Amino acid sequence: MKKLHRLALVIPFVLMACQSNPPADITLIDGDKILKVNSSERMPLILLAQNGVIPQPQDRILVNGLETSFDQPLPQADHLQIQLRRSVAMTLNGSQGQQVLATSALDVGEALKEAGLILSKNDRIDPPAETPITGPLTVSYTQARDLLIYMGEKTISIRSAAGTVGEALAEAGLPLMGLDTSSPLENEAPPPDGQIRIVRVSESISVALEPIPFEVQRIESADVPIGQEETLQPGLNGLAMVRTRIRYEDGREVSRTAEDKTVIRAPQARIVKGGTQVVLAPLPVNGVPYDYWLAVDMYATVYSPCASGTGGCSYGTASGARAGQGIVAVDYSIYSYLAGMQVYIPGYGLATIGDTGGGPIIESALGVPRTRWIDLGFNEGEMRNMTGWVTVYFLAPVPAEIPYFLK
Repeated sequence: MKKLHRLALVIPFVLMACQSNPPADITLIDGDKILKVNSSERMPLILLAQNGVIPQPQDRILVNGLETSFDQPLPQADHLQIQLRRSVAMTLNGSQGQQVLATSALDVGEALKEAGLILSKNDRIDPPAETPITGPLTVSYTQARDLLIYMGEKTISIRSAAGTVGEALAEAGLPLMGLDTSSPLENEAPPPDGQIRIVRVSESISVALEPIPFEVQRIESADVPIGQEETLQPGLNGLAMVRTRIRYEDGREVSRTAEDKTVIRAPQARIVKGGTQVVLAPLPVNGVPYDYWLAVDMYATVYSPCASGTGGCSYGTASGARAGQGIVAVDYSIYSYLAGMQVYIPGYGLATIGDTGGGPIIESALGVPRTRWIDLGFNEGEMRNMTGWVTVYFLAPVPAEIPYFLK
């Protein structure tokens, strides 16, 4: 738009060159003021001045609705409409802070361009660029900038003036949905380096069935021989439904979380009747005239005075008897209950429980309970390999109190 001060040199020459023109009916519009004049003047600035309308810098005129210059001669016509568009104050809030501009532009976009701004379709303008200017107003302008969006193996470049990461992603057609996350977070401003990462998150539910082990309830009964059992009720495992939430990030599983467990069928305990009745019976070995009151399967190892793991030869035992054939050892934790008892072991013969050994070592190495381990003693030079499971017969007389671990 040409400024009024440029007309100072033009007007004298125009006045000198004026020729007689046929008069025209002219409507002058200055805001709310409307003047009807009949004039042969064809220079807009002079015509306005003749009728008491004084333009100001940044004002502009429209002739028959089209913008023209103050020094542009009016067209030859019988009827003309001249509108003086006064400049108004526009407060611009942008990256340079706040500025107050005078503008007579028709809309916000034109006013911004006149202010020297280069607009792009991704800029953020409030009110929008096409908003007509009808009076003083405040405009917020944010220039778009380059952003890089990383999503899995993809990199997407966009220009955006969004104020938050979520708005920028929505503009790019990549909104966060469901459990999706971003870095920076959705409600944070885009970072200075312009890099945004999206993690697409999904979850699934896995349903599986798993057994619930049943318990064993033991009832002591004098009607059943010691060391034997009678099943009163067979055990039945229960059944549970387990829900597991599986989390995926960018299509890859990252975690599994067990949620709830629903019991579909409760377990049913196994009920057994354990014997406490002592019944003497002859050994099931021909030619051995002894009665036994309990037969127990035990895991046997062997030792001799010079092969007992002490690093030398030792003939001493816990009972004071000489180590060798006929002296067997048990774990130290149960020795006090069994010390001195007579036993018979097929393939080994008669023996007395008279020594202690390292049951925990066997328990740790082989998984055999220490209460089910026995160490068979041999004379030096006569040791035989009897390692393995053997049946140990506890011979009469019956002790006054049966050890708890034998019941």
